Amino acid sequence: MPSLPIYSDPFFSHIFIPLERESRERKMRERKRYMWLPFLIFSLAITPTRSNTLFIYKSCHTTLYPELCYLYLSRFATRIGTSPRLLAQTALAATLSTTRTTSKQLITYTKTHKMTRREMSAMKDCLEEIGDSAYELHISMVEMGKVRSGSDFLFNMNSIETWVSAALTDDDTCTDGFSDKRMNAEVKIMVRKHVLNIAHLASIALSFVNNYAKG
Repeated sequence: MPSLPIYSDPFFSHIFIPLERESRERKMRERKRYMWLPFLIFSLAITPTRSNTLFIYKSCHTTLYPELCYLYLSRFATRIGTSPRLLAQTALAATLSTTRTTSKQLITYTKTHKMTRREMSAMKDCLEEIGDSAYELHISMVEMGKVRSGSDFLFNMNSIETWVSAALTDDDTCTDGFSDKRMNAEVKIMVRKHVLNIAHLASIALSFVNNYAKG
């Protein structure tokens, strides 16, 4: 994301630069602390039953991308059962895992393909946005694990919805950076293909989080 102009003022730099560095370090600590969560959820996938897959099928058809939704979540049908909460948690886990994989794929691409300075700059910004998206999804998963019914339920769910919405916005911002017509078409298509996939997954997860919040 672009830095604020005030950062360039020497008078303020000693205040904002340490805060920026502290924010990055905090994000890294949080990512490492909970990076096992999506792997734990994925490891619980077992052979689904027909009734459970039907629940996933019907749930996925309430989203904007039903086929993608079913592709990613049907293998976890037995674990999810008919629980809207577990459906939302698993959708978040799938999105987070895929977002991290996408980041690695884009980094690999930059190392194996020649890119112009303009394209490299856009890719750098894109990777930062995806990193922010992964962080926001990860926080959403952590908070979903803490949510309990009660007076704070709607407040906590609103916070989770905000995090997931922010992750979706970050994904969209990444693709916006490759709108320049002077960029290599192959690079633009590759980035769009991968990032749209995680953006669509984030949209699916947000839909299930919203549904759970409504009860």
